[in-house]
Amino acid sequence: MTETDSWINPLRDPSDRRLPRIAGPSGLVIFGVTGDLSRKKLMPAVYDLANRGLLPPGFSLVGFARRDWADEDFAQVVHDAVKEHARTPFREEVWQELASGMRFVPGDFGDDDAFDKLRGTVEELDKARGTSGNFAFYLSVPPKFFPTVVQQLKKHGLSDPPKGSWRRAVIEKPFGHDLASAQELNRVVHQVFPPGEVFRIDHYLGKETVQNILALRFANTMFEPLWNRSYVDHVQITMAEDIGIGGRAGYYDGIGAARDVIQNHLLQLLALTAMEEPAGFDAKSLVQEKFKVLQAVRLPDDLGRHTVRGQYAHGWQGGEEVLGYLEEDGIEARSKTDTYAAIKLGIDNRRWAGVPFYLRAGKRLGRRVTEIAVVFQRAPHLPFSHSDTQELGENALVIRVQPDEGVTVRFGSKVPGTSMEIRDVTMDFAYGESFTESIPEAYERLILDVLLGDANLFPRPQEVEESWRILDPIEEYWDRHGRPEQYTAGTWGPKAADEMLARDGRSWRRP
Repeated sequence: MTETDSWINPLRDPSDRRLPRIAGPSGLVIFGVTGDLSRKKLMPAVYDLANRGLLPPGFSLVGFARRDWADEDFAQVVHDAVKEHARTPFREEVWQELASGMRFVPGDFGDDDAFDKLRGTVEELDKARGTSGNFAFYLSVPPKFFPTVVQQLKKHGLSDPPKGSWRRAVIEKPFGHDLASAQELNRVVHQVFPPGEVFRIDHYLGKETVQNILALRFANTMFEPLWNRSYVDHVQITMAEDIGIGGRAGYYDGIGAARDVIQNHLLQLLALTAMEEPAGFDAKSLVQEKFKVLQAVRLPDDLGRHTVRGQYAHGWQGGEEVLGYLEEDGIEARSKTDTYAAIKLGIDNRRWAGVPFYLRAGKRLGRRVTEIAVVFQRAPHLPFSHSDTQELGENALVIRVQPDEGVTVRFGSKVPGTSMEIRDVTMDFAYGESFTESIPEAYERLILDVLLGDANLFPRPQEVEESWRILDPIEEYWDRHGRPEQYTAGTWGPKAADEMLARDGRSWRRP
């Protein structure tokens, strides 16, 4: 245990829940600070944390990018990003305190002089701001630069913490593009940073509604007894976007929906939905149970019948005419990249044997929504006539991850009147209506957890590699067989996806 880990605030009553966890002395270095992610998410999240009193007074923020900026220019960029994208109100006194700890280092990732200057900046901030030598390095850069940056950090002594301090690496997805590349990246990164000091960001795990899956299941007695093959018919996990690729052709083409979303976000949601109760809410216990689920995932025998990929075509969405994927700037006319992917998976364990999990993700779909739908079996016997229950569907518990965060329960109820007519109704819990505190952005929670060294919400190396083991055979099959099916923008995907479920006697939920 380090000195920083053992320090306890003598004025803090541990039973007082009004004061949440507050980061100790520390700083954050963002590589690729001029990119969209940094401008729209990371810098506003840092300000929101400061505004909520969750950062130390001497917190330092260093930007590194290929720009000929002075510190004042960088502060102005952060100021503009905060004004436009921050969740909490702008307060001048908070901004001034934060701005006093901002620095900018210009340079390329291969520039030794720039990294020497970065080391000098970190040392200067350590003395001036009292960061105690604690710094996290956030790699908001294209994946091809991950090895270069971490090796430069090692070469210039930035990855080696002073005694009693810590240095951490934060890495954005995609973590590799297949199993072999993920294993190689893990090897390179772990040569520089110990595995416990590497934080792989999956921003979905920072969302309150995703964490609520665990609360819903393990803090209540009414759900867990039904959470198994005896009562659950199937599970649908959907991440739908109503936008196209925008200006991200260089990133997206060649990766596609399955690698971009299913390998990380949706398989993590599957693991949280299907896992056994962990021994505790700590990183080691959570990883153990999630990893067991991923190891038990079984691919369908016939990948042609139980996986689907598609590409959005020209159409209308939100009252506007939109381009098809192959018409987007920077996309080759013969591109086979999937903008829609749907797969059927099984889980070979006692709890879930025989229960299919259907995962789908896509762009230019009917609306933006991410949800987990646990669909229950029909009642084994109905003492009503067929006409009484012809509008009765299956019971379902739906966890809405975004937007309109909350939980919906769908069940049958009698329609008022003299006849016995039963119809589906829903009962809703919405975060926005049930709590006075607004939901923090995922990056707020994750950045704070990095500074605290709390790895609960971060996938570990074995989870990342196991997810690629699941997806790689599907991607290899798609490479050898045909092309993605076209689907009209604004619809809910290719017809083959509906047919995939219809063969099982099921249908996709319309979110």
